[in-house]
Amino acid sequence: MPRSSILRASDSDRDRVADRLRHAAAEGRLLTEELEERLGVAFSARTYGELDAVVADLPAPREDRRHKTPLWVKATFVLAVAMALIAVLAVVALIFIGLAGAWLLWLFAAWAIFGRGGARGSSPRGHSRPAPHPSHRLHSRRGVSGGGSAWL
Repeated sequence: MPRSSILRASDSDRDRVADRLRHAAAEGRLLTEELEERLGVAFSARTYGELDAVVADLPAPREDRRHKTPLWVKATFVLAVAMALIAVLAVVALIFIGLAGAWLLWLFAAWAIFGRGGARGSSPRGHSRPAPHPSHRLHSRRGVSGGGSAWL
């Protein structure tokens, strides 16, 4: 929106023009004497028209595109970071689930082999023997200590 040349300029407007003049002098567009003269006019200017006349023969300031990133680029970056974080968390979860699954597999295998009593009552051929009756144990004790027959 073009500004009207009869509107009064503020101190910040004068400072902006002074910065533009100093930048033009640093680029070699103005000599030191010209810079001092134009700075004097810029700081005494009352309207936008007077400020515009001070910089009329200078190229318009270029906007620095490095500092102005479009919003869609920022949103895409945030989305990419979020998806990468989710992917990393999923991989970590799968690794832990895999380790827990392997541990549980070994645990169930050990339970299947040792925990169900498969080794406790089995014979060398894999057939299970019946447990001795309590009366058999009683008779065998008498036979050893009493000198009588072990099986009555």
